[in-house]
Amino acid sequence: MAEERSEIVFFDVETTVPTRPGQGFAILEFGAILVCPRTLVELENYSTLVRPCDLSLISLRSERCNGISRDAASTAPSFSDIADKVFDILHAFAEIGRPVPEPKGTIDSLALLTERFGRRAGNMKMATLATYFGLGQQKHRSLDDVRMNLEVLKYCATVLFLESSLPDILVSNDWVSPSTTTRRTRSGGRVLPVEISETPNSSSSPGDLVNQTLGAKILDFVEHARSETDSFNMRRLSEELMANAAEVGNSREERPLSESPEISHRQMAPEGCSSSSTFLTPEEVYVSSIKASLFPFYRGCQRIQVLHKDDILKLFCTPLKVRFGLSTKFVDKAGRPRLSFVINAPPGLCQVLDACENHVHNLFVQSGSTSDWRSVITRKDGYWNFPTVRLHIPTVVTGDVANFGTEIFLKDAASGVEQKLVFSKLDAAELDSLLTPGTTIDAFFSLDPYDYQQNAGIRLVAQKLVIHSK
Repeated sequence: MAEERSEIVFFDVETTVPTRPGQGFAILEFGAILVCPRTLVELENYSTLVRPCDLSLISLRSERCNGISRDAASTAPSFSDIADKVFDILHAFAEIGRPVPEPKGTIDSLALLTERFGRRAGNMKMATLATYFGLGQQKHRSLDDVRMNLEVLKYCATVLFLESSLPDILVSNDWVSPSTTTRRTRSGGRVLPVEISETPNSSSSPGDLVNQTLGAKILDFVEHARSETDSFNMRRLSEELMANAAEVGNSREERPLSESPEISHRQMAPEGCSSSSTFLTPEEVYVSSIKASLFPFYRGCQRIQVLHKDDILKLFCTPLKVRFGLSTKFVDKAGRPRLSFVINAPPGLCQVLDACENHVHNLFVQSGSTSDWRSVITRKDGYWNFPTVRLHIPTVVTGDVANFGTEIFLKDAASGVEQKLVFSKLDAAELDSLLTPGTTIDAFFSLDPYDYQQNAGIRLVAQKLVIHSK
């Protein structure tokens, strides 16, 4: 039995990626480090590949995710072979018939950081947080990821500590990452440099300047402290931050603020691209001119934008037939329904969306995403001539009142006159009565690439709907 210890164990596993519903995960690699809770110094480490019972579970998709091939795993020990070592470091698993020692305490780093640090970096993926703090790219190997997890926790804890110590100048959830960092992404064995920078703005507000300077100074201090043996000098940092805040405060008084410092990050567009591009019909789109591009989005994070001739691509399609009416299956955090409905997709629209999807998917893969890809077009066996797409209706909230974020018009069949419908609240039942199967509509929509909770794809968001009266 292992002797009584008080170290903290950080551990990580790499697994196979299931290829069908109901298929489980198989462990391919185990990695752990023992850390002193007082000094946060790594005391011991252990990592090994693990041979699964069924090597066929290691698919090409699984290998692309973590780089562990069948050949590499075939010569590795089984989990039973490494059980004693794992038991000594952590615990064994029930399947090998070993009792599980009770931990003195367990920390779920995802839950902890979500609660305390929040979504300052955009999401809580370790790769995103590592990029936010300039720690490099997540390698998706157990020992490397464990060490990165510890570094991410150190940085997050430092920021929270400084905010609580200097509440007058460090505002929670108000950080801007350093203006330019570089991360590296995987692409089929190639390494691609991707530059991350804030959107150029010659009229940046003084508030942005404060946050950029303070954020960069904190990261500089943290990085410097890692290479020194001396204790962290909080007084020195406090004095420099206060002096910096006063200096920038003086410049704020000297410069009149010509615009609100609050920027709608969702409306930010890549450099050289127009955010007010017109809606194009599929026939007006040149497939060869479609591309997907990464651009700075929010506090050091990046988003993918679909472009057509350097303009943001927005589509207008008419006429379209509603296949399935309004869905209220999913709800948001406030319990409001996430509204969407399904339409038949004509061949021209399918051709454009297939091209967009190809570019976006390739960029996701190059950026190191391992999320499951969900095609924007649904094609079922026996229905290849009737593909469908889903249109999403966003929700906007004003005060305590939620309403549709899509402009909705009713078009008179005889006169062709369009009348805008005004809704006093988010009434799904009323809208559902207008979007019944077989209804003809004109749709103006944008393409919104997403990568959320291990699912990725392109979401079609309706900006305007014209419903043809029957």
